[in-house]
Amino acid sequence: MTAILVDADACPVKDEIYRVAERYGVPVTVVSNSPLRVPASPLVQRVVVSDGFDAADDWIAERAAPGTVCVTADILLADRCIKAGAVVLAPTGKPFTTASIGSAIATRAIMADLRANGDVVGGPPPFGKADRSRFLSALDEALVKLRRAGHG
Repeated sequence: MTAILVDADACPVKDEIYRVAERYGVPVTVVSNSPLRVPASPLVQRVVVSDGFDAADDWIAERAAPGTVCVTADILLADRCIKAGAVVLAPTGKPFTTASIGSAIATRAIMADLRANGDVVGGPPPFGKADRSRFLSALDEALVKLRRAGHG
């Protein structure tokens, strides 16, 4: 059965996920290190994990499987979920795939080195309406594909 797992602590598209999940009747599990508000819906479950390092990532990765959509900006978690057969989307709507994850991991490592040396200041561009719209389209498309593949 199709399900959505959300790496929720810093996820800017939770409301969009809830709306799309309601439309398709797909259960959503919101995983975080601290309690977050979620809609009162039988489709939405909140899971609060310990504040241990990677506790939310571990919880999600252990449950990622074919038929699951994982929403995360964490590249290393995305890699684990892809290896488990899940569809993985960044909050910007960018899909992480087996073809793209290797270069994403390499870029992450390079940027970490540059930041450590003080060569890079600042972070990614601000999250905007175009990102939100791209995410909605990508999530809708992923759920339609999973339904067609029999993950109903």
